[in-house]
Amino acid sequence: MAEPDKQTSSGFHSADEEGVWPGIDSRFRLVVVAAQRSKQLQRGARPRIAADPKRHRSTSIALEEVKLGLVPFINNTKEVTDEGADGLAAAAAPTSATG
Repeated sequence: MAEPDKQTSSGFHSADEEGVWPGIDSRFRLVVVAAQRSKQLQRGARPRIAADPKRHRSTSIALEEVKLGLVPFINNTKEVTDEGADGLAAAAAPTSATG
């Protein structure tokens, strides 16, 4: 098992190291954001870093841009709170018709 302060083989650091990947809270989010940026680069978007496209692949450029915090994205993951869970349960409960 990898130690928490060391870099993993994929290049993604542990959650203890804040600021290494700004806004990235999981490996899955890193993959999704970098893949979308890589597609943009392949479709003709200009790199936000100084990189020679003939020497660097779009995936490498995208990962570097994400690491530097140059790729804006929205984290639309909604966490359910206790209040929200009760409201959902009440809304989903069947109502009896009395009439």
